[in-house]
Amino acid sequence: MINFVAIDFETANQSLSSVCSVGVVIVRDGQIVEKIYRLIRPEPGWYAYWNTRVHGLTASSTRDAPLFPLVWQEIAPRLSGLPLVAHNSPFDEGCLRAAHRAYRMDYPAYEFHCTCRASRRVFGKTLSNHQLHTVAARCGFDLTNHHHALADAEACAAIALAIL
Repeated sequence: MINFVAIDFETANQSLSSVCSVGVVIVRDGQIVEKIYRLIRPEPGWYAYWNTRVHGLTASSTRDAPLFPLVWQEIAPRLSGLPLVAHNSPFDEGCLRAAHRAYRMDYPAYEFHCTCRASRRVFGKTLSNHQLHTVAARCGFDLTNHHHALADAEACAAIALAIL
């Protein structure tokens, strides 16, 4: 796979629609051509302690951020015709679907691929686990800012280029 979009969402709370940041890495002909990071004012708009503990974002981080529809209006045209890749894609696809549903937006039939599943197929039991930071390290990517949506999307892109 040499043309794709790696994507990662962070959420404010346990609701999949509560996306509070998105990282997008666009790959064409095996090269990263664009990186996008946006903060998003989540819906519902409260932050759970555990989510903040993971990614460090709080209500004050996204107080002035745009809502999902405005962010997606900017990003969606750049994804046109490209498959989406995420590590643990059911989570990220679930976030994307839930956010579209929360704002009553039509959901296009995005094609998703999962680097976590691919890692299990390719590396099997040679890895202690198939978490993003572990697989990224195995693929030669130094994920020093784990749980920042853009850093995670960059790691996912590196994994996809290595094993998909």
